[in-house]
Amino acid sequence: MDEPGELHIAMFPWLAFGHIIPFLELAKLIAQRGHKISFISTPRNIQRLPSIPPNLTPRMNFVSLALPHVENLPNNAEATADLPFDKIPYLKEAYDRLQDSLFHFLHSSSPDWIIFDFAPYWLPEIATKLGISGVLFSIFGAWTISFAGPSYSAMLNGDDPRTEPQHFTVPPKWVTFPSKVAFRIHEAKRFFDHIEVNSSGVTDIFRLGSVLAGCDVIAIRSCLELEADFLRLVEDLHCKPVIPVGLLPSSAQFSEGGVDEKWVTIREWLDKQTQGSVVYIAFGSELTMNQNEITELALGLELSGLPFFWAFRNRDDSVRLPDGFEERVKGRGVVWTSWAPQLRIMAHESVGVFLTHCGYSSVIEALSFGLALIMLPFAIDQGLIARVFEEKKVGIEVPRDEEDGSFTRNSVAESLRMVVVDKEGSAYRENAKQQMATLFGDETISDRCMDQFVAFLRSHRKLPAVIDNDLPTHAPN
Repeated sequence: MDEPGELHIAMFPWLAFGHIIPFLELAKLIAQRGHKISFISTPRNIQRLPSIPPNLTPRMNFVSLALPHVENLPNNAEATADLPFDKIPYLKEAYDRLQDSLFHFLHSSSPDWIIFDFAPYWLPEIATKLGISGVLFSIFGAWTISFAGPSYSAMLNGDDPRTEPQHFTVPPKWVTFPSKVAFRIHEAKRFFDHIEVNSSGVTDIFRLGSVLAGCDVIAIRSCLELEADFLRLVEDLHCKPVIPVGLLPSSAQFSEGGVDEKWVTIREWLDKQTQGSVVYIAFGSELTMNQNEITELALGLELSGLPFFWAFRNRDDSVRLPDGFEERVKGRGVVWTSWAPQLRIMAHESVGVFLTHCGYSSVIEALSFGLALIMLPFAIDQGLIARVFEEKKVGIEVPRDEEDGSFTRNSVAESLRMVVVDKEGSAYRENAKQQMATLFGDETISDRCMDQFVAFLRSHRKLPAVIDNDLPTHAPN
């Protein structure tokens, strides 16, 4: 039986682990405060989640919804990590077909709130019909949401005044305070993939506009200390309450066989290195780099002369390291091709710098350990994240060709040496260690954000609705 004052909160993330894990971290923090969670995803994704602390398991229910079959979607592909980039629209199509089973779960379980992601444009209508309050939880910073469009109606109706890539290379006119957050031209061209209709039948911008329009409150993975101006701007643009829920650094990692044994091997090598001298390189598990990018990156690491640990996982198996590279850097550099315990590596005292594609979760983790950043963004909001943290002077971007985004071994080597070795780089290292490690690792900020969020959920839940069993129909305009 539910305790007095206990909320029942359903959570429904997009089918990407870069979304699922922050949703899980948020779920654990809500459960810690005495509320019941129904965490909804597909069977394979739930099986791959990190284990939950035993004290939270009574409050956390994992709900598996079978992913409907969609033509062109490979069997057992239930997350973006299971697919090449060009197949992801089919995963969105399958995700959209979950609305029937989700409706029936919500109808039978009657949660007080549902916390959803950017993708289910059809879900706010279901929640309204069932009398369930809705939270859009953005795993993206407020800088990204404000960059996406001037209002949810503009996003839904295609009224954004920016109509070509060049328009996205400057801060939008509705950003009224000084900012450098905008795309390079090569990033803007890639961003247009999210503006154009894909095989799911709906643009990503329409999806985001729909959930912004239909939610009761916007929760953002952020805090006032990081981006107060952008948080206030999102509230002004969309006329909805905006609540930062903290930065949600990962508290657990995926469990895979032999991890402890792997860590012993890695730690033995790290222990032999000078404090703060090692460059840790990781680009996540879903980025595909082409042969030229891998070659230039590897030769740049070699040219730098610095010790490095490269967690090398590339989606394209045909791409190879340069001939003789591993032999030439043996002892000084490690190329690790299996799963690597990222948090343990970042926490080791010999690691001082993180070379990253600017996935937000990885950046948060690195800064919580006070690591300076060498940034090489590739897709989605990564370029915007790079602008934010370069402006905060905790790292630099590797110089690239503005038009095609290519970079050279020399630009990699020079960037690394500037931050790790040169006197000029000491400011970046100090800012990362002092300002960012304090901000990103401060549990009092996280606790304050979560307490305010949960208090809002408790005081703003709706009365139960009188409903029937008809499933609403949903289609983009």
